[in-house]
Amino acid sequence: MGASSILPDLGTEILIPVCAVIGIAFSLVQWILVSRVKLSPGRDSGAPGNNGAAGKNGYADYLIEEEEGLNDHNVVVKCAEIQNAISEGATSFLFTEYQYVGIFMVAFAILIFLFLGSVEGFSMKSQPCTYDLSRMCKPALATAAFSTLSFLLGAVTSVVSGFLGMKIATYANARTTLEARKGVGKAFITAFRSGAVMGFLLAANGLLVLYIAINVFKLYYGDDWGGLFEAITGYGLGGSSMALFGRVGGGIYTKAADVGADLVGKVERNIPEDDPRNPAVIADNVGDNVGDIAGMGSDLFGSYAESSCAALVVASISSFGMNHELTPMLYPLIISSVGIIVCLITTLFATDFFEIKAVDEIEPSLKRQLIISTVLMTIGIGVVSWIALPASFTIFNFGDQKLVKNWQLFLCVAVGLWAGLIIGFVTEYYTSNAYSPVQDVADSCRTGAATNVIFGLALGYKSCIIPIFAIAISIFVSFSFAAMYGIAVAALGMLSTIATGLAIDAYGPISDNAGGIAEMAGMSHRIRERTDALDAAGNTTAAIGKGFAIGSAALVSLALFGAFVSRAAISTVDVLTPKVFIGLLEGAMLPYWFSAMTMKSVGSAALKMVEEVRRQFNTIPGLMEGTSKPDYATCVKISTDASIKEMIPPGALVMLTPLIVGIFFGVETLSGVLAGSLVSGVQIAISASNTGGAWDNAKKYIEAGASDHARALGPKGSDPHKAAVIGDTIGDPLKDTSGPSLNILIKLMAVESLVFAPFFATHGGLLFKIF
Repeated sequence: MGASSILPDLGTEILIPVCAVIGIAFSLVQWILVSRVKLSPGRDSGAPGNNGAAGKNGYADYLIEEEEGLNDHNVVVKCAEIQNAISEGATSFLFTEYQYVGIFMVAFAILIFLFLGSVEGFSMKSQPCTYDLSRMCKPALATAAFSTLSFLLGAVTSVVSGFLGMKIATYANARTTLEARKGVGKAFITAFRSGAVMGFLLAANGLLVLYIAINVFKLYYGDDWGGLFEAITGYGLGGSSMALFGRVGGGIYTKAADVGADLVGKVERNIPEDDPRNPAVIADNVGDNVGDIAGMGSDLFGSYAESSCAALVVASISSFGMNHELTPMLYPLIISSVGIIVCLITTLFATDFFEIKAVDEIEPSLKRQLIISTVLMTIGIGVVSWIALPASFTIFNFGDQKLVKNWQLFLCVAVGLWAGLIIGFVTEYYTSNAYSPVQDVADSCRTGAATNVIFGLALGYKSCIIPIFAIAISIFVSFSFAAMYGIAVAALGMLSTIATGLAIDAYGPISDNAGGIAEMAGMSHRIRERTDALDAAGNTTAAIGKGFAIGSAALVSLALFGAFVSRAAISTVDVLTPKVFIGLLEGAMLPYWFSAMTMKSVGSAALKMVEEVRRQFNTIPGLMEGTSKPDYATCVKISTDASIKEMIPPGALVMLTPLIVGIFFGVETLSGVLAGSLVSGVQIAISASNTGGAWDNAKKYIEAGASDHARALGPKGSDPHKAAVIGDTIGDPLKDTSGPSLNILIKLMAVESLVFAPFFATHGGLLFKIF
């Protein structure tokens, strides 16, 4: 078919690992720059004799010069102590979580091997290839063994990504607080650089491990590319199944602590947020790291792994898969490689090319990151599509081969990329307190919590409209041009700037922690104002990050759905047949069941936390006066125990549903379940995330009192402010637990169905066989 690509195979084999290594090196450089901010008092970092080279960003400024005359070392010592407590709490929680997850990982790996091995009765004989019966391919037992191996690889990479992200965030939070004394610009750079460490490590690690796995598997599979990329799908399943537990467990942890701290501290006792007298405050800060950083990292890694796997599976049965053309085959990985380089250039715009001087420049700077990376990436995709793809080729399209030109594939990736940007900006409009939707929600607090809740819910529902249209248009365009492969690369397009997206996303919880540390260390009001400004911008960018995650999840799960339908040999999915329709209804119900479980888990864990915080306030003498210390460790333990216990039922629901439906009802009903859960899950996820984000920022809008309107609603402790706090408390589990976990639900069920498709196609539908 047509001429081969301009880029030689050797070029591809060098380009992908080199870009991944550059990404890892860049993240290490950022980490070294962050670590130059010292957390130990006593040594003049700027004094002569202590290599006093004052760098461009003023790292050698003598740090202990608190503007308000608190010129003592206690502030730095206190910051280091608090940071240590947060880091220890986060590490111990993740280790506990990973022990449980490790048991599940081994059990599920055995299940994959047994189910897939049984397709051909554990035979070691070669079998006719699925898509070309004239040739012989590797046995099903090999696919079972390699799928199990790639599942474990994906799971370990996901766990490592989340853990490293959390370590970096807890390392950077107190440093951001200390830098805030020199100005908001310095604090912003420290928080953003730390986020970039996580973003680049994750994007580069995911790419490198996948590339190495493909090359190692190829040694065995040789020319059987269909079998090779079938086995690679386990990588996406491993990544997402770990992300599910990370997201749900971390989400329950963070919100139990947050709700407990807010309800007793702010509403009942009328003390500020992050007040050191509040026993739940350390647990709350730990929660930001385990939920929003470790959970988010695993989640986006899962999306990236799955969209790559979906694209590779569909590509392996197209013309360049059949003809064994390596460069076009690895087109999805080349896109991700170029994405790392594009994000690297983009990051320099935030940290080196422009300097932030005032508080109101923070949010525009973060938004500029999104725009610059999208524009540069569009150019990058154009170049890659021109050099890595033949002028024309065919793509497998449900039994037919569809002729596609390379410029059409470029448009598929570009439409996904720009749809992501649109979703990001719509999310920002609905969740930032700079625009009317959130200001209206804040205004509704004048008449109490009930009207605040009504306005917030309405805002969330309304915020679904444009993102859904953006997703729909990108699906239509990409499917028209290149069938299911088009949709898979559109999802990759949306995730191609993942390093920048994650840097912006991780920046939020780091800034939030920095504010908490400033409050607990007793720093001045001016410092707290700076960290609050960083945090408010971070709230909006976190919502943008969730928008990206949900949008890409919709495209990824549709691409996986297409790959599943092809592999399960279903020619059409007919909604009018009862088998499929019952699946649609059940699938649409699953996100509601899942949300109910996760929200109730947050409620019951928060209940225990509220009781413990009240107990401490009532029984520890001198706690309210600040003369005695609260027992932080008990609150950390309550959050840890509750989240580990409560994450198992929702996790089991998602993991077992495809297995039960596939085995008892067969592939047609399962295809209905996947379609139903995708359609309802995306809507609930977007509305839940945006409602929660809007309530949070409405509260911050009243607290900041930056305009006449906001001052009329305040100050802290006023009735409108209390109503806003209640709204924020209801929104917490929506935006940080059930909303973000739903995108894992829709992806995970699709990728699991894809991995088990041969088993379901051979042995599934037991009930229909009996009756």
